[in-house]
Amino acid sequence: MAVKIKTQAGTIEISNEVIATVVGGAATDIYGIVGMASKNQIKDNLNDILRKENYSRGVVVRQEENGVGIDVYTIVSYGTKISEVSRNVQESVKYNLETMLGVTANSVNVLVQGVRVLPE
Repeated sequence: MAVKIKTQAGTIEISNEVIATVVGGAATDIYGIVGMASKNQIKDNLNDILRKENYSRGVVVRQEENGVGIDVYTIVSYGTKISEVSRNVQESVKYNLETMLGVTANSVNVLVQGVRVLPE
């Protein structure tokens, strides 16, 4: 499915893949996020960190009445405050969706799938 935005000149359709890429980019830019995790860990390999071209595997986009609902599957860095990192992801995702795509995020659920110790 795609998000449809009606304008005076016509209709703009934004695919879920595009939304997932914007969400993944916004999430991985946050300090404390190691990377994106797959929403289907058993099928896709439990310990993989997703690359940019696979962000849609770690993001679920649900069409809602006045916008979208987003689930973001992340891996967090050891030693960071998970609640604060997750809150920053929520704010960044909402901001990027509204400024880049003109799409309103009704909810952004951050699901922490793992914690990684980063080498120094």
